[in-house]
Amino acid sequence: MSNIFAIFDKIADERIREAIDRGEFDDLPGRGKPLKLEDDRHLPPDLRIAYKILKNADCLPPEIELRKEIRNTEALLEGIQDAQEKYRQLKKLNYLVMKLNMTRRVSAALEENQYYLEKVLDKVQTKKPVE
Repeated sequence: MSNIFAIFDKIADERIREAIDRGEFDDLPGRGKPLKLEDDRHLPPDLRIAYKILKNADCLPPEIELRKEIRNTEALLEGIQDAQEKYRQLKKLNYLVMKLNMTRRVSAALEENQYYLEKVLDKVQTKKPVE
């Protein structure tokens, strides 16, 4: 059996060398640059391929999508001056946090904290108007 594999290896090497000589690999993206290897040691071996396929398809697990939307909403909240709009975005943020907390099976002590209107209004009201 090992002779068959050795023959296939030799044939493959020859064909690769011929393709290199013909310049078939000259226009590949990333040519001459180091490979970008991903560190997936933290993933269980049986999930690595599935996660790679999802990543290549630009699909994120639902929990990660929610976390991303929460961070975007937090960033948006920082720039809002109007109290009503801030309140609306705050309600959305609290909903997203609640949804994230409900999807995970962790202790309540490890859940994300929700945001409260009083904190937001304190910040809005303490800011001095721009003249």
